[in-house]
Amino acid sequence: MEFEKKIEKHRKAIDTIDRQLVELFNRRAEQAIAIGKMKKERGIPVYDPVRENEIFRNLREANKGPLTPDAMQRLFERIIDESRRIERDSAESHDEEPRGL
Repeated sequence: MEFEKKIEKHRKAIDTIDRQLVELFNRRAEQAIAIGKMKKERGIPVYDPVRENEIFRNLREANKGPLTPDAMQRLFERIIDESRRIERDSAESHDEEPRGL
């Protein structure tokens, strides 16, 4: 019984953190959408390898573990992939003209 109580406590903490991550990922996505629209207006490509390297460098400096730097980079590679996708999507939807009846 003690094990079940302890593991349930940890699972509830994980659920809380997951909800916080969902909120943060969506806030990050909102910023990516804004950037995508700005890049489209200026004709700048979505992919920016210099910026991505800067992000990875910042993550390495901020990471205190227990995730390894490589693990953290793999996680953020996926997040960045989705950010690029949402930037492209927002830029494309920005191009669409309202349709008349």
